[in-house]
Amino acid sequence: MSETEIRPEQNKMGVMPVGRLLVTMSLPMIISMLVQAMYNIIDSIFVAQLGEQALTAVSMAFPIQSLMIAVSSGTCVGVNALLSRSLGEGNQQEAQRAAVNGIFLAILGALAFALFGIFGTRAYFASQTDDPVIIQYGVQYLTICLVFSFGIFMEIVLERILQSTGRTIYNMYSQGAGAITNIILDPVMIFGLCGCPALGISGAAIATVTGQILAMVLSIFFNIRKNPDVSISMRGFRPSLPTIRVIYEVGVPSIIMQSISSVMTYFLNLILVGFTATAVTVLGVYFKLQSFIFMPIFGLNNGMIPIIAFNYGARNRKRIMDTAKFSIFIAVSIMLVGFAIFQVFTAPMLLLFNASQQMLEIGVPALRAISFSFLFAGYCIIVGSVFQALGNGVYSLLTSIARQLLCLLPLAYLFAKYVGLAAVWYAFPLAEIISVIMSTALFIRIYKKKIKNLE
Repeated sequence: MSETEIRPEQNKMGVMPVGRLLVTMSLPMIISMLVQAMYNIIDSIFVAQLGEQALTAVSMAFPIQSLMIAVSSGTCVGVNALLSRSLGEGNQQEAQRAAVNGIFLAILGALAFALFGIFGTRAYFASQTDDPVIIQYGVQYLTICLVFSFGIFMEIVLERILQSTGRTIYNMYSQGAGAITNIILDPVMIFGLCGCPALGISGAAIATVTGQILAMVLSIFFNIRKNPDVSISMRGFRPSLPTIRVIYEVGVPSIIMQSISSVMTYFLNLILVGFTATAVTVLGVYFKLQSFIFMPIFGLNNGMIPIIAFNYGARNRKRIMDTAKFSIFIAVSIMLVGFAIFQVFTAPMLLLFNASQQMLEIGVPALRAISFSFLFAGYCIIVGSVFQALGNGVYSLLTSIARQLLCLLPLAYLFAKYVGLAAVWYAFPLAEIISVIMSTALFIRIYKKKIKNLE
């Protein structure tokens, strides 16, 4: 039977033409993640109106928020890979266990971060700065985000269940609704509009968690009403240790890999604050702006991983390779556009955040230097996700450790100590070159071991 002759009883991930399938699976996620990136930027733009210290506090909170996303989405990489592979093998029972155990793990993760939000936030900010205003802003903002983190944890796992069964369009609806809610509530709660009291930076945090909780509720609805392939009912649930072990075989390397970014950002903040707190603010603004370039690629990943995992379970080598090649082409193209934007529109982007003259003097050369890493990052992100889809998340972990901990941080430290602040930013593209070399070598290895001999 040809790929274009699709019978209703067949899963589209095994028969639909790869180009159309990847676009169908990824486009809703790309759109929703662009909306997510937009609300992250707008959130910081509003916070910047409270002053540079408030924006610095949000920048310092970023590593913990990234860690929260790392634990959640990393776990869900394992859930996604197991669920998709089980469906590809026709093992409905294992797919069901993957879904409900994923929800259970999300609940545990949210509880852990809520406890840190209550007891650990002040010590966290005090470890980075002795400015009492920044510390106070940071505690107010991060405590709310962490105590109510159940919204983002549940939203992510429920959206991954929809992705694993090919229903990514509903994720666009849930994420989009959450992001738009956040955007609307930001000015209302921060500045006290429409009869709401002016809550300042706490208002920004409340707007964020409200949007996440709404997205969670919609994801629950879509899974119950629109996803007949997997049931999320927890009635009579008992944790399955074998299933959790399989989830974490892929998920733990992904968690560690993404957590490395949080560790890198935290220590990079410590290096930068030795020059000026404004440099920390610039780094935080960069992460907000670059999300508009990187989020579409993460959306592409979310569509690609279940396709590759499904076809690996179905032992279809051609579809695995076609999916990987097309994904790399799209990712590199997006990154080239992002590089051009960061080179040409640097100052206008910084002025969106109420940038001072000092922030412009530091930020313009910083963003232009860092954006050279875009030329390599798209390829590395896709190849790393192929490793995860094939159950070899440890390969992604190795490249991430080499890039961020063994290369980027030491280079940044050395440049800061012996050259100056302007050189620190070039650690980003240099580290990305290391990642390209390692990713390519490991992909050749996994191709020979897992893909080459598939039927």
